[in-house]
Amino acid sequence: MTPSTVRPYFTDLQTRIVTRLEQFDGQAFKADGWARPGGGGGLSRVIEEGNFFERGGVNFSHVMGDGMPASATAHRPELAGRRFEAMGVSLVLHPHNPYCPTVHMNVRCFIALAEGKDPVWWFGGGMDLTPYYGYEDDVRHFHATCKAAVLPFGGEAEHARLKEWCDRYFFLKHRNEPRGVGGLFFDDLGADGKTDFDTAFGLTRSVGDAFIDAYLPIIERHRDAPYGERERDFQAYRRGRYVEFNLVFDRGTLFGLQSGGRTESILMSMPPIVKWRYDWHPEAGSPEARLYDVFLQPKDWV
Repeated sequence: MTPSTVRPYFTDLQTRIVTRLEQFDGQAFKADGWARPGGGGGLSRVIEEGNFFERGGVNFSHVMGDGMPASATAHRPELAGRRFEAMGVSLVLHPHNPYCPTVHMNVRCFIALAEGKDPVWWFGGGMDLTPYYGYEDDVRHFHATCKAAVLPFGGEAEHARLKEWCDRYFFLKHRNEPRGVGGLFFDDLGADGKTDFDTAFGLTRSVGDAFIDAYLPIIERHRDAPYGERERDFQAYRRGRYVEFNLVFDRGTLFGLQSGGRTESILMSMPPIVKWRYDWHPEAGSPEARLYDVFLQPKDWV
């Protein structure tokens, strides 16, 4: 396996997703190419104050370095001291409309290199949905699309494993609550030698290719829903949970910062308007309470 095998897929995926999102929003994404002093670089595609997206980014990066960051060796200590290459596409989209959910998707490949030793490679990725006001049809559609992407690569059991992994990963331990309604998450696929390259790369491509079908029908359904200050205020409050997770737990964010990555691109995922309140709780029976009571409860949506 070489980076030249994987890179063309990631760059094409970024182009395809950005093209479709620009068609939906009606405003172009800014293209910002960058080089990393330690090796490699990338292309950030960013929209701010669009017609639909308040902020969003679809990033491609391909970086390399002489030593594995702590976020990578914490769960793979045997790779400490190896050189690395990492590449992938990562996106986060924050709509203006509180009735349209925030979404995250990432697909990536990692290679650890050492003189005289075989390269160790693996894939990771997934996608997850973070609504502010939940709709059962939206969540079922998102999870059904995720499931369809996984079924050819392990069937029902593999989908159940990646869904549960997502529920476990996107969980704010200090809040004892999920970040959103989940989706898929996987990492280290292929590192143990039990999954061959074609299967690991095939699953990664299937997840990346499924993103538009998973998300666009949801925002098309709610893009013109009327809202007011109450809904925007709750959206800003719940966005605070997004910030907390990304800065405290997210392995991609930690890897980027620890490896000397480009800060502007790494923190592109942050929402533009956020609020925190002291010990706030939604009013019982309110639409805001329903998010907690119905949607922030992991379940089998399909």
